Amino acid sequence: MHIKRAKTLKPAQIRHLLRVTEATSRHPERDALVLLLGFTCGMRISEIARIEVADVLQPSGLIREEVSLRAAITKGCRQRCVYLSHPKALAALNRYIEWRWKRSKGTAMDRQKWRGLMPQTSLILTHKGSRYELSVKRRTNDSGEQVEYLAADSLQSYVTGLYRAAGLGKGYSSHSGRRTFASRLLAQGHSIETVQILLGHAHLDHVSPYLEVTEREFLEAIEGLEEMFATD
Repeated sequence: MHIKRAKTLKPAQIRHLLRVTEATSRHPERDALVLLLGFTCGMRISEIARIEVADVLQPSGLIREEVSLRAAITKGCRQRCVYLSHPKALAALNRYIEWRWKRSKGTAMDRQKWRGLMPQTSLILTHKGSRYELSVKRRTNDSGEQVEYLAADSLQSYVTGLYRAAGLGKGYSSHSGRRTFASRLLAQGHSIETVQILLGHAHLDHVSPYLEVTEREFLEAIEGLEEMFATD
């Protein structure tokens, strides 16, 4: 059985997607951050929808470079760490925090703690200031058992719409960010084991779909992840 997989993006396509999102989105501060969390951290949309302010900020307001994704919010129900260290992602997070504060989206009175945001609120909020709705899905786990997990269908559809608005249609979806993150790391020569850990997969064979990297993409990747955001 052929499994449809989201296409990965080339550096120029990533820059184009971010430019169009900045120019056309009603909420570019939030939407750019959502896209960058996929491209630079390899996060699933459901994980992006479920992380909370306290997951990414310390009480002092400093950003946590190492973000622990609780087992309860990952698809595989396995805790893992992602790393908020890319300059573009950090800038987008800082901008979004200020955007939330100025518009009183899940904010507290005291700006001295958590940058004025309520720590247990979802980091990514809808335009109404609420968390994105989650729906219960079922899948077969590694042991062949049926297990339930939560999916953020509305945010997933919304992000896929951002791709459509940028002219990235058939084959591109909200999962393209995570796949691009993995394929670029592999293209740069990082080990499959490293990518496995960063993606949170239990088995190496789950990483094999990310090995579809052409020779041209290997050459494009040698400059590192920063190349994705270089000025044209």
